[in-house]
Amino acid sequence: MTAPSANPPLEWVVSEGRTPYAEALSAMESRVAAIRAGTAAERVWLVEHDPTYTAGTSARPEDLREARFPTFAAGRGGQWTYHGPGQRTGYVMLDLTRPHGSVAARDVRAYVHGLEEWLIRAIDRFNIRAERREGRVGLWVANRATGGEDKIAAIGVRVTRWVSWHGVALNVDPDLAHFGGIVPCGISEHGVTSLHAQGVLATMEEADSALRAAWDEVFG
Repeated sequence: MTAPSANPPLEWVVSEGRTPYAEALSAMESRVAAIRAGTAAERVWLVEHDPTYTAGTSARPEDLREARFPTFAAGRGGQWTYHGPGQRTGYVMLDLTRPHGSVAARDVRAYVHGLEEWLIRAIDRFNIRAERREGRVGLWVANRATGGEDKIAAIGVRVTRWVSWHGVALNVDPDLAHFGGIVPCGISEHGVTSLHAQGVLATMEEADSALRAAWDEVFG
């Protein structure tokens, strides 16, 4: 009897320059279909976009305060999100019918928890404590000046027939004023921050290295 073939190794891809958002959606959709068909490997795809506002399936029209940049219906869960230069967006395409490291198979809640843990561990490499908050999507850091909290990373996922797509966005050094055109993730009482705003002048390459190392700890 021939032993079943092993799953092909996950592809870790970093795109140079700016990836148009519409092209990213199309590429993800094609890869998800191929993963489901068993003809392509799983992929983590790190990109940077031009300034863009994207609407999740729960986005409210009134939360688009000012359409400064192109807007897209993303098809993922969640509300309004900004993508732009200085932000590392990570698109994660996995076959969730099988386990990945500490993430159990066919458990979307565990998968989202894994994405959060991935980001927490990556950000911790820069000596910044990012935390989950009940009822709030994303990762948060304390704002000592205001006594509140600011979002440093966003999460928005879609799962199609047990294959994941969309993913995460880590603020390395985006123009934080660009978030002012939306109510990020529908939360108006808290702000946004970045590694640079926290005093960590990391490069995008250093952020990528942190994400790669933390991935293996959670999903490896």
